[in-house]
Amino acid sequence: MSQLSNDFHKQDIKFDINKLKKACDEVLKIKGFDTSLGIPHFAGISLNQIPGDSDSIKGHNVRGIFWTKPDSTGKEVQREQMIDESKYTEFLDDFKNTYFKEVYDELSRRYKLGRVRLLLKEPRSTLSWHRDPEPRLHIPIYTNPGAIMVVDTVAKHMPADGSVWITNNTKYHNAFNGGEENRVHLVACVLDYKFN
Repeated sequence: MSQLSNDFHKQDIKFDINKLKKACDEVLKIKGFDTSLGIPHFAGISLNQIPGDSDSIKGHNVRGIFWTKPDSTGKEVQREQMIDESKYTEFLDDFKNTYFKEVYDELSRRYKLGRVRLLLKEPRSTLSWHRDPEPRLHIPIYTNPGAIMVVDTVAKHMPADGSVWITNNTKYHNAFNGGEENRVHLVACVLDYKFN
């Protein structure tokens, strides 16, 4: 593991970026990004679910709980409801013939995973300033130099080269795409990873 900062940990594992892009394209042909929540600039595709529970990957379950400071008062508020990430153990049948199954199996051997999703950040858009309950594993698949993640006061572009990153999403952070192409990351909740 190499550390660019205390909040961006590059892992000692790498996947084939060409296979990741092909798998992403295959998944997008099977199922488009879920925009049913009506939230601007947020869309995801779940790759795993609670066994036998297709509702666990619909609606607000794609988004999950987070905390934000939405206005000038600086008061923290909760958005969405808590999700039991540990129950997300079944890889979706629809995507079992893609490279993502191999990626999921390898990551599951190394980490205790919760939800695993493909997350879209549209061009010229940003997430809110927020914090999550646990760290996140990122594998950038499609990106551009203007796609940046900010954790606390550190900004970092994660290139789409097959590298795996774990980010400290328990701190306030956001992600923005200042480019003119979509940014797509495979993002997994990591339940057994500790930052110093």
